[in-house]
Amino acid sequence: MEQSGGSGATMKYVVTPNGKKLVTLIPGDGIGPEIVESACRLIEAVGAPIEWEVRRAGASVFREGIASGVPDDTIESIKRTRVVLKGPLETPVGYGEKSANVTLRKLFEAFANVRPVRELPSVPTPYRGRNIDLVVVRENIEDLYAAIEYRETPGVTIAHKLISYKGSEKIIRFAFELARAEGRKKVTCATKSNILKLTEGWFQHIFEEIASEYPDIEANHLIIDNCAHQLVKAPEQFEVIVTTNLNGDIISDLASGLVGGLGFAASGNYGHEVAIFEPVHGTAPKYAGKNVINPTAMILTAVMMLRYIDEFETAETIEQALIVTLEEGKALTRDVVGDERAVSTTAFTDAIIANLGRRSATWKTRPYQPIRIPAQRPELDPVRPSRRRVVGVDLIVEGTEPPQILGPNLERLIDDLPLRLHLISSRGLQVYPDVGTTIDYVDHWRCRFLSHDGEVSTATVTALLERLSARYRWSRVQLLHEFDGEPGFTRAQGED
Repeated sequence: MEQSGGSGATMKYVVTPNGKKLVTLIPGDGIGPEIVESACRLIEAVGAPIEWEVRRAGASVFREGIASGVPDDTIESIKRTRVVLKGPLETPVGYGEKSANVTLRKLFEAFANVRPVRELPSVPTPYRGRNIDLVVVRENIEDLYAAIEYRETPGVTIAHKLISYKGSEKIIRFAFELARAEGRKKVTCATKSNILKLTEGWFQHIFEEIASEYPDIEANHLIIDNCAHQLVKAPEQFEVIVTTNLNGDIISDLASGLVGGLGFAASGNYGHEVAIFEPVHGTAPKYAGKNVINPTAMILTAVMMLRYIDEFETAETIEQALIVTLEEGKALTRDVVGDERAVSTTAFTDAIIANLGRRSATWKTRPYQPIRIPAQRPELDPVRPSRRRVVGVDLIVEGTEPPQILGPNLERLIDDLPLRLHLISSRGLQVYPDVGTTIDYVDHWRCRFLSHDGEVSTATVTALLERLSARYRWSRVQLLHEFDGEPGFTRAQGED
């Protein structure tokens, strides 16, 4: 009978009757099988008690007509093992639907993407000797990656940036818990809250709220563009950076470039019940089967997986052997030393296996402890205002009339409704009433109607839509809420 393993209330992994820890292994596409084999050879050589369930996902599955790229038996295996080690997956052009990588993360709510970034010996980079050692913690589910997009008018497309309290709270708590687990002392929140005050700004406020619960960790906030600037200028100042999905996608690649590139970039995707470990780089199909690829990112990813399943000693043994091999410089791959001196993927792996049990005199392993995954809130509505009301409505109107004509026409249409046309904006800028700006108009107008007094009723909104529909096309209606006296909407640029 299989047993649960790991600390905390949630089962992290499964232990078989013979003491092996079950892991779903997905070799992946392109160079995936070669680098996964390298990691598996090391895990076997060090004697880690792992039992693999080999499954498929990616290009071959897409070609069979499975639109998700993930077959049912792979999903069932992950539900059973709760831990995945996978190679890179291809998302073919012309068939299939969404990325199989994204599908796996979303199916199992792997909400925390973790990207360690640490200087490695012998790897050429302008930042050699700077002692870079940081982790980017990226929210992995929502933000613009919710992929809620519309073509609202013939000339304008939009994407909804979705930031939830629950999603933000989880990833921020995770970042602080990771800092504690790795003996780190500072967490930096990076947002674009100076511009996106209700979405990125909320993420910042939630961070500041939660930071007070971790008095042992220094907490600070940076605007994301300044964070990128500081990463290039002084990366050694950072320990843990927590941020929203799009920001994290960008700066984690930037950070990996500081220490040699994606060939050295490991990652883990952590959820409440499942964790998925994968290298950051792609499938590199032109190198597939040539035995020339550097497997370091995959090996470091396997080390992350081993620590997750509480195999701390075996993880450290593999990591130290890798570091010793890089320090020796006798067996290095083409991306590190060029083609003439390079060894093959298998030869590099052989060299690491030969170094198992050796330790670097300079590389210090962090004091890793199990990461406490934040509990999942059972309630759907963790934010409960005591007072709320609808004070207006934004209506997206399609049209080619300039605002000095559109505005008066809308005002005449609603002259006996308990509403007033507060403004019309084009691409976020107020254009009616005129504030003296010059802008290149498009066919997409945000028309904001506010209540004369009191709350806007559903009947009033319905009447507004009926009247406008007689003359104009409209594509979206957004109620304007006020929560505990605070507006749940932002002003247009140029609005008083």
